[in-house]
Amino acid sequence: MQLRHALIDNYTRNHIFWNDIKYHNHITHRALAIYALGGSGSIIDAFYKEDMKIRRAAFVSPHPITAQNFVDHLSDENYYEAYTTFFANAIEEKGASATLDEFIFSEKYNFQPGRDAGSQPEMLCRFVDAVMHPLIHCGNGVEFGLKGMLAEGLAMAAAHDVHAPGFLPQSMFVAQPSDDIGAMMNGFASLVLDGQSSATHPKAPSGQDVHAFSILARVLKDPSLASQGPRHYLGQNSETLVARGHIIREHVQKWTVDLSKPGEIERKMEECIWTSSVMYALGGWRNGFTADFFLMHMVTSSIFLPSLIAYLSPRAQAMLLRAYLSSAVAWFVARGRPSLNFQSFFELTPTVPNPPNNPAVLPVEGFPAQDAHTPNPFLPLIQSSIIHPNDHLPKIQRAFAHFSTIYGARPKGYFAGTELDGAEELDGSLFVRAAVLTVDYIGWARGGEEARFWGLEGFYV
Repeated sequence: MQLRHALIDNYTRNHIFWNDIKYHNHITHRALAIYALGGSGSIIDAFYKEDMKIRRAAFVSPHPITAQNFVDHLSDENYYEAYTTFFANAIEEKGASATLDEFIFSEKYNFQPGRDAGSQPEMLCRFVDAVMHPLIHCGNGVEFGLKGMLAEGLAMAAAHDVHAPGFLPQSMFVAQPSDDIGAMMNGFASLVLDGQSSATHPKAPSGQDVHAFSILARVLKDPSLASQGPRHYLGQNSETLVARGHIIREHVQKWTVDLSKPGEIERKMEECIWTSSVMYALGGWRNGFTADFFLMHMVTSSIFLPSLIAYLSPRAQAMLLRAYLSSAVAWFVARGRPSLNFQSFFELTPTVPNPPNNPAVLPVEGFPAQDAHTPNPFLPLIQSSIIHPNDHLPKIQRAFAHFSTIYGARPKGYFAGTELDGAEELDGSLFVRAAVLTVDYIGWARGGEEARFWGLEGFYV
């Protein structure tokens, strides 16, 4: 009941941006994360009332959006209400899959003949812009079956800007003969991550396959992408895309996504998830841990890849993953391209949380006292995140808990053979380690510690 109220009330009363520089209203993101983690309705309601203190009232757009004027008002937040109505009608008429395919992944709504580079619609670029918030909003919509939230997310994308025209090139949208490969050839083992256990997932094929870790390795070694900073966080991504987006694009274009290989989309989706988590966790590890605000969003967005992919054609699935990885790598460069020390990380980081005021537990015969203290390390992490003042903590802990369930059995050495130095040290404990480091940095507020904010400084030294 409280969740339903929050979703409807926010949809009716609030604009998607809460200020005039397009900071996002993601009140419902926290509400859904708490719900997904098992939080009570009273907690959802209490945080909704708190979050409503920072809001911008909804208002009616100057006139409706139609198929004829769709492109004319892109980037204009004054037309958010009209775009929301337009997309809500499209979803009712065509369904979620056809709406996403047409308005995010078609050539028509990305590049149109006769328009100059600065006036192209580029809807996929907008979809993965703004620290992935349109993708996150739409991902929540499809995961929880909320048509209104999907319409909001698409309207959010339409209201955002394109900072570097052509970063996602027109060639991405030209149909290829292999685009219509059916589900049998695609061999997608499951359209959601939960459908297959991490212990039985097949290894990636060898041969010409280029792993996302290899792309990350090349980015780390490219002198033209060396850290440039310090810089203010407000303009960092747009400045990076304008100055070095073409270099990042060239690297990511060499990442292989071959739809003729059975299981390819599921495999490449997993690569994106691991890469985002490595950039956040390993990137933040240097003489202690910094929970970077922007790289955190790469993790919280990646949990929605399987939910979105379930609604897309194989062609659109591949496009989404390539656009996602392009944007994630751009943010990694924008934040200073931090080094990744796998050996130090896995030698020194804990796999068991240590909350303050942790009650003493008598040893139990047959297993260590530490296991008696914390038989499931994610339970105290989730409990702390549900009631934490910072609204992003439950989102990232939900992502890490989910990824640990799916990929936690990956053994050391599983990623040997990529070009990323030290990746052979990586195993499935990455996610619980990252979760523990995150709450240690943000603060165990449930245990009486002061709640702290995310790192904004970047990694420019």
